[in-house]
Amino acid sequence: MHEQKTVAASRCIMTEMVLPNDTNNLGNMMGGRLMYLMDICAAISAQRHTNQVCVTAAVDSVEFESPIHHGEIVVIEGQVNRTFRTSLEIELNVWAENAIARTRRKCNRAYYTFVAINEERRPVQVPPIVPESEQEIASYEAAARRRELRLVIAGRLPLKDARLIKEDIIGTLTHQHRDE
Repeated sequence: MHEQKTVAASRCIMTEMVLPNDTNNLGNMMGGRLMYLMDICAAISAQRHTNQVCVTAAVDSVEFESPIHHGEIVVIEGQVNRTFRTSLEIELNVWAENAIARTRRKCNRAYYTFVAINEERRPVQVPPIVPESEQEIASYEAAARRRELRLVIAGRLPLKDARLIKEDIIGTLTHQHRDE
């Protein structure tokens, strides 16, 4: 049995300056370049948690809210939200800093799923995570819903067996019915 670990132990904060080679014709950071950096940050979080080599299994809910401009500083924060048997969900939040204007704005959020592997490149069990704050508990619970949705979309879980999705739908319908 693996030792439990905290969310804080998996945190990774990366910074990078946006240079001309990172940008498109509008002077904004290219999405692929940002996702490359996010993948590295997520891998560091996953490996800090598992003490194993971890590989990207899925990327979902990538939201580009605001462009990051040439000359700005990209700050990427990653942490493990939840672990399952061999996989982990890592939440990534991205900010753009303008050091001259002393401003910082949220630009992006995404969820990456990683799988821990052994020397034979086979999935291995990962340590459980212990959420400590109310925010960490909320992220932990939401991660289970996102995982269930990923499994349904991938065809690995029949919709009829998607308990959390059904509970959310029933809860939403019940809430709407009460408001009418």
